[in-house]
Order: sequence, then C-alpha cells, then structure tokens
Amino acid sequence: MGITPKQFLSKLVEKNIITEQLASQYEVDSLKRDIPIDQYLLQYTTISHEEIMQIKAVFLNVQYINIETTAVDPQALNFIPEAVAQRHSIMPFMYDDKEKRIYVASADPLNVSLQDFIEMKAGVKATLVLALQEDISKAISVGYSRNISPEVEEAIAQAEPQKKPEKQIGIQATIEFNNAPIAKIVNTILDFAMKSRASDVHIEPQELKSRVRYRIDGILQEKLSLPTSIHESLVSRIKILSEMKIDEKRIPQDGRFNYKNSDEEVDLRVSTLPTVNGEKIVMRLLRKTGGMPSLPDLGLEGSQLKLFENGIARSYGIVLVTGPTGSGKTTTLYSVLSKLNTKTVNIVTLEDPVEYQIEGINQVQINSKAGLTFATGLKSFLRQDPNIILVGEIRDKETTQLAIQAALTGHLVFSTLHTNDAATAIPRLTDLGGEPFLIASVLSVTMAQRIVRRVCDTCKEIFEPALEIQNTIREVLGPMLPKEYQNKPIQLARGKKCEDCNNSGYKGRIGIYEILKTSPIINELILKESPSQSIVAQAQKEGMVLMKQDGFLKALKGITTLEEVIRVTEAA
Repeated sequence: MGITPKQFLSKLVEKNIITEQLASQYEVDSLKRDIPIDQYLLQYTTISHEEIMQIKAVFLNVQYINIETTAVDPQALNFIPEAVAQRHSIMPFMYDDKEKRIYVASADPLNVSLQDFIEMKAGVKATLVLALQEDISKAISVGYSRNISPEVEEAIAQAEPQKKPEKQIGIQATIEFNNAPIAKIVNTILDFAMKSRASDVHIEPQELKSRVRYRIDGILQEKLSLPTSIHESLVSRIKILSEMKIDEKRIPQDGRFNYKNSDEEVDLRVSTLPTVNGEKIVMRLLRKTGGMPSLPDLGLEGSQLKLFENGIARSYGIVLVTGPTGSGKTTTLYSVLSKLNTKTVNIVTLEDPVEYQIEGINQVQINSKAGLTFATGLKSFLRQDPNIILVGEIRDKETTQLAIQAALTGHLVFSTLHTNDAATAIPRLTDLGGEPFLIASVLSVTMAQRIVRRVCDTCKEIFEPALEIQNTIREVLGPMLPKEYQNKPIQLARGKKCEDCNNSGYKGRIGIYEILKTSPIINELILKESPSQSIVAQAQKEGMVLMKQDGFLKALKGITTLEEVIRVTEAA
C-alpha cells in the first residue's frame, strides 16, 4: 500500500478513533505479525471496517464505497458477466449513461491492468472504487442471484426507448402503462417489498438516476437504481393504480390500491410529492394477511404484561400509548382492541387514517374538510352507546377534555400522545387543558414504547462484550440484572450477517416498553403538578421498569443488541 503503519495509525488518532497508547500497541503488533496495517486493523481490532477503509481511501486518493449497502444498477451488471466478476473479485454497481462509464468496486482500485481489462470487456470507460474484499464477495452473490436487479434488467431495456408520457392521459395512457415493461417493473418492486417484509417503498427521482429504497425493520435501505428515463412512466403507472390524476404534477396527491401476489395481499397507501427532479412516490404497505399480533408477540412480558393487561381490563378510564412517529403505537392499540373485541362490547374508533380494518369494530376515518375532527367525532361517539373508544391521537384542548369526560362517564378510552417517555404524558395532558384532579381520577395506565430490530436467528452468535460495556449494563439494570450474571461475565448476541437477513444481522422487530401505573402516591404528585422526573422516581420505587432497562434485558436474552436499544432510546 506504500503507507507506513505510523502514518495510518496517526490518522486514526487524529480522528479520535483510537488513543496514542493503542496506536503504539497496534504498530508493534502489526510489525510482529508482518502484515499490512490495514489488514491487521481489519482482522485483529474492533475498529469499524468503514472507518479503516475510509482512511485507506484517503491515502490511496480514491473513492471508497460500502458496496454492501449500495443499490446495484441493473444496467451495470450487463457489462460484466458473473463469472468474470467472481474471478477478479470485482462488482459493477453503477453505469453513467452520459459519460458511458461503468463504476466497479475492487479491493485493488489502483490496478491499471485490471482497469484496462474491464474497459476492454465492457466496451466502455471504467472507474475502480475501493471496497472491502469480503463485502465484494457478498455483493456478487446477491447482485447476480435472483434478487430485485436482474428481474428488471430486461424490462428496462424494453422501456427506455419508449417516449416519456408527457401529455398522455385517460384510456390510452391506461392501456400503455398496464402493458409490460413498466407494469413488470412496478410488480417486481412490490413483490420484493412483500418478500423483504418492507413497511414502505420510496421511489425517488435524482439528477442521474431514480433510486428505490425500502424501509425494512425500520431502516431505509437502497435496493435498486433505475434510469431517470423511465421514472415518469413508473410514476404514471402507480398513479393510475391509485386512481390519481396523472397529468397533475404540481401538487401532492394521495391514493390507495390493492396488490396481491401468490403468497399474500396488501393494501398500499400511496403519496406523491413534487420535487426539483420530478415526483417522488412513497407507498405504505398494510398487510391484509397474517392477523393481528398478540401483546406477548409485540414484546410485552412478565410484570409489564400483567400491569398493562390489568389497565385495559378496567371498564372505564384512560389508557395512553406514547412515543414518536413510527414507534408502533397504532399496532399496539390494534392488538389491544382485537383482544377486547367481543360480541358484548361496542367499540368505536376515530382514526387518521384507518390503517387496518377489524371485523366487529366501528372504525371512523377523520375528514377535516367535512368537519369530522377528533373533537367533533368524539362528541358524536358519546351518543353511540360505546363501551370502548379509541381516539387516534390527543392533540388539542377540546379532544383532551372530551376524552377525560368520556372516561369520567364510564367509558374505557384509548389514545396516543407524542411524548418520549411514559411520565411526560402527564404534564403534556395538563398543557393540553386537562385539569390535574380529573387526570388523577381517570388516568389508568401510560405506556411508552419504541421498536428495536431482532438479531437474526440464522446467523446469531454469542460473544463477551468489553468490560466497560459489561459495567454499563450492570449500572443501568442494577438489582434487575439476572442472577446468572451476578458473578460471571455478561454475554450478548449479534448477527454475523447472512443472506437470510439481507446481510444486516437483524431480522424482524420487537417492542421495548415502560409502563406507568397510577398509584395513590403518583396521583398526589399529579395533583401537585409535580415534574415528570419526580413521577419517574416514585414509579421506579414502585417497581417500574424503564424503557432502556427493558431493552437491556432483551439484549441479555439475545433478542436484540445494545446498539439497537441505544439507537432508539437515546435518539429521542
């Protein structure tokens, strides 16, 4: 590489990645082993591979790419056969049609003879980009296998010569966009979304390409890159399916449609947004098959499950579920309603929007334009003889006071609030116009939640974390630390990354929770309008498990990782 260990390690020290002391230790050890410093750091230290490769790229004066997380352009694969990619450990990932240039990931980007060979083989210019060798091997097996990219190669080739549908509307456009190849590309995008358990699909126009990203287990992942020349046709096809106006490109639009493949059926909620490069599409997948998960399936267990079940078993009161957008509040409430849904109770819900339809429950969609808001709907509900009321969100003074009134008159009310923890919901209700003495008398249970990714069971491995991490776990859990770890090292789980989990190390998600049950002492604190910190302190004395503690306990069981717990609890 032509870089001395001292130079490389100095850069790591400069970026505060390692200390001077560690740098000296690594330098001596790498010289003893007689291997290049970058290889030594990758094999024998815990420094992130990404940081090592980025510094290597700076010294080599080349671009670095994390090929594992980069969407592969289907056109690029056409230039290099799989056998050639395997033999030379290279991965074509992007093709620039304007420059007629192919971009190729390689562990040896300064290899001039390799570059000449690729240019001769591909018939276009080539740029070699630095990538990690093991990531290239994985990318080759995924990229050339029956993944999403090969499915659309042929369709792109057929679609590109077609004229852009600038002014085609009505029946003729419907006929054209129902035909392959555009229909095939849309179907492939949706099939992959269903297969990979994605909750959302983003189709985003950019200057040189259109990228397709999937939100899988809560994280956006780029999986496909398409030529900009077919973007408008793609948007028009989705607009027709969603019953939107295909000639209206200046304002956002909303629509929905149903899609079914051989395995399952989904409802898609579709939103368009005009951007400087064209219209962006986001599709939310709402699965119609598989049923509603139970509370234990969602991750509630032990004393927390019992506390929550006791709260929802009451015939009156308010039960609040709190957390930021995307923390699973709606799913939890649907699970609760499914559990309580019997022929002897009348359940009415007011939602914006109605995401899942549950048989036997009267679900109402908010319509602000027509004057149907949370407040006006709730007022009408009280004349419908309900036992249980779900209000999608408490967001203003009138809704707050009506919800409290409904609970006082013998109804069980469920709702959500956007607060970071369970205790903050109480002062938030006061801010929204709730009287403290009324809140104290009706508030039954408040639950805050987040969603963490599960460790993939296929590639799960058990390891012993660094001593400082073990000490942090002991400090956070305190007396909750399981007995088996009192006098022996703590062990955690992580995913080694495999094809089954799409090389992420995670597959599926689970909730982490904290549940605040109102007790006589907590009611006194509510009446005094005490700050949320005082309420948390008292609740902990009464046995409340904090969300971070619940996450750490799940990490000790090998369900998730500490990184996941910290990511969702500390980002709040």
